[in-house]
Amino acid sequence: MAGAVLTTLWLAGCSSGLNDPYPAAERGQNIFYTAFTERPKHLDPVQSYSEDEASFLYQIVEPPLQYHYLKRPYVLEPATAVALPRLRRYDRSGRELPESADASRVDKTVVEIRIKPGILYQPHPAFARKEDGTPRYVPLSPDDLRDVRGIGDFAHADARELVAADYVHQIKRLAHPRLHSPIFELMAEYLPGLKALQGELLAAQARVGVDGNAFLDLEAFELPGVEIIDRHSYRITLKGTYPQFLYWLSMPFFSPVPPEADRFFGQPGMAERNLTLDWWPIGTGPYMLVENNPNSRMVLARNPNFRGEAYPCEGEAGDEGAGRLDDCGRTMPFIDRVVFSREREGIPYWNKFLQGYYDASGVSSDNFDQAVTLTSQGEVSLSEDMEAKGIRLLTSVSPSIFYLGFNMLDPLVGGGQSRAEKERARKLRQAISVALDMEEFVSIFLNGRGLPGMSPIPPGIFGAREGRDGINPVVYEWRGGEADGRAVRRKVDEARRLLAEAGWPNGRHAQTGEPLIINLDTTPGGLGDKARSDWLAKQFRELGVQFVVRPTDFNRFQDKIRKGNAQLFFFGWNADYPDPENLLFLLHGPQGKVKFNGQNAANYENPEYDALFEKMKAMPDGVARQEIIDRMVAILQQDAPWIFAFHPKAYSLQHGWVLNRKPGSMVRNNMKYQRIDVERRSAARAAWNEPVLWPIALVALLLTALVAPAIVHWRRREVATATPGNAGGGR
Repeated sequence: MAGAVLTTLWLAGCSSGLNDPYPAAERGQNIFYTAFTERPKHLDPVQSYSEDEASFLYQIVEPPLQYHYLKRPYVLEPATAVALPRLRRYDRSGRELPESADASRVDKTVVEIRIKPGILYQPHPAFARKEDGTPRYVPLSPDDLRDVRGIGDFAHADARELVAADYVHQIKRLAHPRLHSPIFELMAEYLPGLKALQGELLAAQARVGVDGNAFLDLEAFELPGVEIIDRHSYRITLKGTYPQFLYWLSMPFFSPVPPEADRFFGQPGMAERNLTLDWWPIGTGPYMLVENNPNSRMVLARNPNFRGEAYPCEGEAGDEGAGRLDDCGRTMPFIDRVVFSREREGIPYWNKFLQGYYDASGVSSDNFDQAVTLTSQGEVSLSEDMEAKGIRLLTSVSPSIFYLGFNMLDPLVGGGQSRAEKERARKLRQAISVALDMEEFVSIFLNGRGLPGMSPIPPGIFGAREGRDGINPVVYEWRGGEADGRAVRRKVDEARRLLAEAGWPNGRHAQTGEPLIINLDTTPGGLGDKARSDWLAKQFRELGVQFVVRPTDFNRFQDKIRKGNAQLFFFGWNADYPDPENLLFLLHGPQGKVKFNGQNAANYENPEYDALFEKMKAMPDGVARQEIIDRMVAILQQDAPWIFAFHPKAYSLQHGWVLNRKPGSMVRNNMKYQRIDVERRSAARAAWNEPVLWPIALVALLLTALVAPAIVHWRRREVATATPGNAGGGR
């Protein structure tokens, strides 16, 4: 009985840590806790291109440029660069051209980048040297690697200064035949030297080994068009003009990789131990990866060599009121460690967030109703339970577009060869665009987390219009005044009228009477799942049109798109950078999927649109560029090669102790700006996770009551056998 009571008292004393999922040593530490659901496939900056990987990689590596953390629309600023580089354009005679010069006159564009001196890499064994100055860990024998399982198993680590040659080395890596960079083909259009270098590397690889795994020393090869000026400066010469190139200079593809890292990781036996740049990236950023177990936990720790940056003092309207300017001028980063835990299911993730064990969380369909309330006007606010816990809701419109694309090579929805056939197909596409109520789709299937699409350009990207000027007049009409009006979707009667003009009155061919059948090509789990396909069928049925879902596996679907055998399909695109060119190119004729294997899956061609695109893409933002974009958007709205479905809204939740957090999917190096009120978090965790001990005490009492009679009986027997009258033997 005494043991049961002592156990209860011990549990009470340990109550604050009973369900804490983290080691006791981490309590009260300046650590940001979050989760990830998909393991990163690539952390080598030459290959990494997904959002799952960006959460880690952008905190470690530093391209020369970055986005201002608070300003919207997004603004580029220096990261490791001294200043924003100029794009200097020249004609064929070598004469420098003004910024306003027509793109057709530009022969080359020169970009010179100067980086800040004194920037140091994180401590790393690749930089470790012996007393004689030679690399400590190159070469490594099998015996040297026998007990090595992670990067931390090397006893020595050192660092060195970041130099311009490291950036040039990484650009060369884009051409490496074994690394398969996803941007190689695009960059080779503007840096033709990349293809020449790739050819040389392929030849060298063939010479050194049949298996192609031998180390290639990129320093022994030149890259035409990219050169080192001095220790801290380098020059890139682009073919023609490409003003969007500056945006690429904010991505990990153009971050530095020191040659020492390639030599270190390129040794035999390293890849078998996951000792690669793909597993252990190296950088000059505020954090470094110190634990990599992608099935369980990944940890970033403060880079002790990071130079520090000043927190921004400017933002947009609302930032000051939200407290995002309170840390103006303070040295970043604020957080010591970032712990990412793998969560494969949504419910445990959500519960740990509510317990305070995760500092931030997304909002999924499963927990939407618990977290968020919607007014009859569609306005979003936190639920009372969330507000009571001090949780905050952050929302933003993602720089993305989801769309239903018509295959313009399909004779029904794309039209035949004659002008009359093309016009009838255009009316058909317009009718379907009006009939499919995407507001209803967003409300039912996305909990309202989307903004109706009027064009390919999301809000916040230059070229997007708001209010009356921004509506798609084919699908919407404006009701009310200029300031207090709103876009209203045209009624289905308008869709029926257009359908009749297309030669399909009431969904029947005007001459033959055959029914109109529209086929959606999709993969299982997309728009082809039962709930969504039933909704689509209902929309088409109201128009008098038969709707058929043609689901296939992913490879077959991609083959259909590639060969132009689809009719209607559902796609999405996340902008790589905040420029309209990166969205409008999706409908550029020379990007046609079938003819050119480009990103124009609709295979849309319009000579006027294509000519305007070529002119627009090379122009600086301004009135003239906006006028061209307006005309391009109007062409798309009338031709309707897409149903501009919606721009997704990102919803995220954070606890009140998380400071300086701001949504914005373009700003991915965001951890250095955030701050944690550790004391407030500790207090909240203790209050929210008080264990209920009375059931334990009750069980202890019941056990005592059950065991007590047996103990009493045993004691009586002991006493009885110990009395003098029962003693045996003796004389």
